Amino acid sequence: MPVPLALSLNSQNLPYPDPIHPIIVHFVIAMVLFAFFCDVVGYFTRKHHLFEVSFWNMFVASVCIFLAVIFGQFEAGLADPYEAAQSTLNSHTLTGWSLSAIVVAITTWRFIIRNRDPLKVPPAYLGVATFLVCLVCFQVFLGSQLVWVYGLHVEPVMEATKKGVL
Repeated sequence: MPVPLALSLNSQNLPYPDPIHPIIVHFVIAMVLFAFFCDVVGYFTRKHHLFEVSFWNMFVASVCIFLAVIFGQFEAGLADPYEAAQSTLNSHTLTGWSLSAIVVAITTWRFIIRNRDPLKVPPAYLGVATFLVCLVCFQVFLGSQLVWVYGLHVEPVMEATKKGVL
């Protein structure tokens, strides 16, 4: 019985042309890093309008990170990872779900700070935001490993996995 067109997977083992997770996740990464940059520059230069830019970047990142995690879960399930990649994929998944909660928590805190005094950002917040940036960089490292070292959703690796080579 032929597989319906809606269920067929391409050479990357996806039901659509290219992975969507990296597109969304790069957007989130850029917004979190830019929000941090705006807060640090605003803190040291006293350019308070940058705090507003930072807040809205974190707000949108809080929404988009859930889309990134959902597509990441979906695409990871279709990747059929081989044993060597499994540990990195598990770490990437755990860190991704953790980051989604952390980004929302920090954005909530940022909202409270903004409502109390839109012209100040406390040093404690900048410290926590620094931790967030470090965690995002670690997540980027794990995601890069999945693509560039283990070749998840890379056509030749997918073909080798289907043939049982990996």
